[in-house]
Amino acid sequence: MTWEDLDAHLDKVPGTISAYVGRLGAPPTWTRQADATHYAASTMKVAVLVALHRAAEAGRLDLDGPIPVRNAFDSALPGAPRFSNAQHYDNDDEVWARVGGEAPLRWLAERMIVRSSNLATNICLGQVGLPAVAEAWKLAGARHSVTGRGIEDFAARDAGIDNLVTAADLAAVLGELALGARRPGPLASPAGCAAMLDVLFAQEHREDLAAGLPEGTRIAHKNGWVRGVRHGAGVVFPSDAPPYAVVVCTTTDLADGGPSGEEVEDDACRLIAHVSARVWAARHDLAG
Repeated sequence: MTWEDLDAHLDKVPGTISAYVGRLGAPPTWTRQADATHYAASTMKVAVLVALHRAAEAGRLDLDGPIPVRNAFDSALPGAPRFSNAQHYDNDDEVWARVGGEAPLRWLAERMIVRSSNLATNICLGQVGLPAVAEAWKLAGARHSVTGRGIEDFAARDAGIDNLVTAADLAAVLGELALGARRPGPLASPAGCAAMLDVLFAQEHREDLAAGLPEGTRIAHKNGWVRGVRHGAGVVFPSDAPPYAVVVCTTTDLADGGPSGEEVEDDACRLIAHVSARVWAARHDLAG
């Protein structure tokens, strides 16, 4: 396989397929529309995770302190009424079981990633604030990604306030986390970056990038999906080659998303797994 072959294969897919592949800290080996913006779906939760840990290291938040678990949030649109999440559109009943009670912020941040809980995400976002998430993107070197609102903030969405990502920006954030776990970097201390990587390693939704890797391969990753959108973004840690970033963002009818937006293993998942497998096969030959 050559990268030209992979491009030719993806040229036949309807919609916009973006990709970024490369060793950490090096120029990319292969990109495809890597700066094209896509609706973020749940991939924006990585930037929320970074913002939380940065606030904790600065002493502004206590990740281990309990906070109220409430399903009511301020809209990003000034003057709009508060909004709430729908349980049937979420992926984690454990967070919903605590509504009306309390939970540690660290636990909510973990559920935001490993189960992709929308409710946990909005609670975390309410604690840290949208400007802190914007700062996390900026410090990672992201150029086009925006987290403008919470999940299911439909008033803000209808007013044009949106959440956008690019393949290159997701690779930048995840790459900085992986590098930052080995040496001081812009996002957090090495211990903080390592803690965030541990959460991403524990990802339970493994139907896309991870599905293209040999069983047991370590991958720190986050995915996102709604009808018409499926993304996979991760850093793979082979035992026989240096780690590499691999991101595939798809805006395509192949992403079924399920009748209520729940995760399904659809053709977009299989497409991302195919790309992941192809990159794995080339892992010894990546530039850098």
